[in-house]
Amino acid sequence: MTSPKANPLAHIDWDYIEFYVGNAKQAAHYYCSAFGFDQVAYAGPETGVKDRASYVLVQNKLRFVLTSSLRAGDEITRHVAAHGDGVKDIAIVVRDVKAAFDAAIAGGAKSVLAPTEYRDAGGRVIKATIASYGDTVHSFIQRDGYTGAFLPGFVEQRKSIAGTQKPGLQFIDHCVGNVGWGEMDTWGDFYARVFGFSQLISFDDKDISTEYTALKSKVMTDAEHRVKFPINEPAEGKKKSQIEEYLDFYDGAGVQHIAIRTDDIISTIRALKANGVEFLDTPDSYYDDLEARVGHIDEATQVLRDLRILVDRDDQGYMLQIFTKPLQDRPTVFFEIIQRKGSLSFGKGNFKALFVSIEKEQEKRGTL
Repeated sequence: MTSPKANPLAHIDWDYIEFYVGNAKQAAHYYCSAFGFDQVAYAGPETGVKDRASYVLVQNKLRFVLTSSLRAGDEITRHVAAHGDGVKDIAIVVRDVKAAFDAAIAGGAKSVLAPTEYRDAGGRVIKATIASYGDTVHSFIQRDGYTGAFLPGFVEQRKSIAGTQKPGLQFIDHCVGNVGWGEMDTWGDFYARVFGFSQLISFDDKDISTEYTALKSKVMTDAEHRVKFPINEPAEGKKKSQIEEYLDFYDGAGVQHIAIRTDDIISTIRALKANGVEFLDTPDSYYDDLEARVGHIDEATQVLRDLRILVDRDDQGYMLQIFTKPLQDRPTVFFEIIQRKGSLSFGKGNFKALFVSIEKEQEKRGTL
């Protein structure tokens, strides 16, 4: 499975991420006004879909689908009742859905949807879905030159919000899952067996800890480092960690955050802040002697301090990152904005400063 020739999941990329939300129309407006997305497609009763409404949002190579239920007691309603607004489907584009699905099932994945063909005037799309941690699923998507709005059942419906600053978000860098106590290795092994992924890096509670809280993490990746899935689990600490808080509020395992790549993080964060996006704060002391810790960087330290952007370096280069506050009332899903200048790292040098910021937010909520 690890050989590209033998693994039909060797050449993959992100297709879309679907969120189940309480009110997709309002959520779409928020993501467009705050994060600069444009709506490009819609499915709902007007298009023949009677049980749900879905809005497709696009920015460069980013594609989000926001879906809410029109019925009481269905899967979407139950998902939102249990988890709040959250990620349901991390969809992956593949060359051959049947081969990818068969390989996944052979690796031990549970089928949610066998390969199914959908057609409309734009051509055909083949889709299959497997289960992952919690209620999260992965869909395999084969588009075969499909020219329709998004998927069959959707129609083109374009909307943008005047006056919103465009932050230049480019594509998904990685997508992080939080799982329960002792489950990190199980799900890391899942991605190795099912996707043919390898472990890029791992962190234990000595790497990721403060005086009060800790967690463990490992990063699973495809051979081309396009699709990366870090998996976090709680670790013992004096107080309740951010992972434990997430698991409590999300009612189980799920997607903690989506890291989104930008080519110019300074311009991106300025635009997002102008749109009203809230970010975690960073202690002023973090920026004292910053270049002495990380080496020479192109960006001015004062600008990074003003915007609260973090920096870390590995043997390939350096990276810059910052984290939003939760995107909904429950302290669950958030975004990371990241710019890579050669680095493949995940910000190990920033963990302590980041965790102190998260703990301050937990303390405000009374959950530390």
